[in-house]
Amino acid sequence: MGLIRGTATCRIPEATLGAIVDLIDRLRAIAVRAREHVDNLKTEEATKMALVVPFIEALGYNTWDPTEVVPEFIADVPMKKGEKVDYAILRDDRPIMLIECKQVGVNLDKLPMAQLHRYFHVTEARVGVVTDGLVYRFFSDLEAQNKMDIRPFLEFDIRTVDEAMANELKRFAKSSFDLDTLLLAAEEMKYTRAIKKLIDEQFRDPSDEVVRYYTKLVYTGSFTQAVRDKFHAIVHRAQREFINDRIENRLVAARDLEDAPTVASGVEGEGASPSEDTDATNGEIVTTQEELDGYYIVRAIVAEVLPPSRVVMRDTKTYCGVLVDDNNRRPLCRLWFNGKSKKYLGIFDENKSETKVPIDQVESIYQHAGALRSTAARYAKAQ
Repeated sequence: MGLIRGTATCRIPEATLGAIVDLIDRLRAIAVRAREHVDNLKTEEATKMALVVPFIEALGYNTWDPTEVVPEFIADVPMKKGEKVDYAILRDDRPIMLIECKQVGVNLDKLPMAQLHRYFHVTEARVGVVTDGLVYRFFSDLEAQNKMDIRPFLEFDIRTVDEAMANELKRFAKSSFDLDTLLLAAEEMKYTRAIKKLIDEQFRDPSDEVVRYYTKLVYTGSFTQAVRDKFHAIVHRAQREFINDRIENRLVAARDLEDAPTVASGVEGEGASPSEDTDATNGEIVTTQEELDGYYIVRAIVAEVLPPSRVVMRDTKTYCGVLVDDNNRRPLCRLWFNGKSKKYLGIFDENKSETKVPIDQVESIYQHAGALRSTAARYAKAQ
């Protein structure tokens, strides 16, 4: 299978995936596509082209260069000639990462892993990845050299990637890939992940050992079955209340420090009136997932002109404003997504006059990339 470039409208423009764009913005752009087109990805090949290839590119690898990315990489094993892995990422003509892809929605827990185990055994790669385009699982040979571990050291869903996970993924990027450093981090990630899972299980249903441990610290009597049953409920409740108390304390502290909410109008001195079908009631400002997705797309588009750190979102009752330098005098665009049936993208000209253009879906923002970059360029020159 070659890396055939289609002309699908959901294709993220190559320029927006340049090295200047932060990895988190690239991943969030893929997440937008995943959420909007997941039901249309009916085959493994569609999954690869829509989600997996963009992910490889987001890490900085050139999928057009066969010295960097090889599709259908042959990994012969004894008695099984012609075995192929979907993608191999190379460095100095040697595989450093193997990626096995499945169709969106496949239950990765039920996949037989023998094939990837074989690939791992006969190549020099120390990182193996299994994915359905949404969930990614990273494996290595931390427990026995040249033998892939049973459990992944890293797992994430592309639709919920945050900046903390993006920082972990930067270790796999072309510009920063260092095997020794990565394997040290992988070991820590693997056992941290396992311990966090155990903590979660103990909070949901504390084991006899945990109940016994806490009971011995606060109770002087014998640890009988009746005492165990009694303290199991007490420990369970105490753990939940402890977490709830910590959360409440942080919320109270945040409220105490919070300034009065600022409602941006996009351009200083200009009021904003709701669109004809806007539902902005109760005076509440709620930032939706679509608004967040639109904001991340805008940041990715203008990253060629402005550093992403200068592009700020400020939500209002009627629209979501995207500003440069968090300055009302520097509106980049507006996302009019509060309507019940219509979405609009507000684009500003050199006089800061807004034109609202209808869009069918969030990804349609890419169709107005030129206008957004022009606006961003004006602010970059005026810096």
